[in-house]
Amino acid sequence: MPTMKAVVAAPVGLHARPAAVFVRAVTDTGLPVTISKAGACRVDARSLLQVMTADFPQGCEVELSIIESGLEGALGREKAEEALLQLRELLESQGAA
Repeated sequence: MPTMKAVVAAPVGLHARPAAVFVRAVTDTGLPVTISKAGACRVDARSLLQVMTADFPQGCEVELSIIESGLEGALGREKAEEALLQLRELLESQGAA
């Protein structure tokens, strides 16, 4: 399962606008991405309600992952890793001046 760690940079965490921007970016990948933090269950990163309810505050380290069944061979894994990298960059740049 491709995974990547990221730190939430948005001052309000993944709530309201930053959450909507993130969920839209996840949906645009077309991949079944999940997001989690230490001590909590994974949630579907394509669901605005699940992301906002899970409470990912500013400075929170999260793990983004994609279930293997959502991939198709080596090209699928390469696409997944690129998508996770872009999502990490988005999370870590939100709120940057």
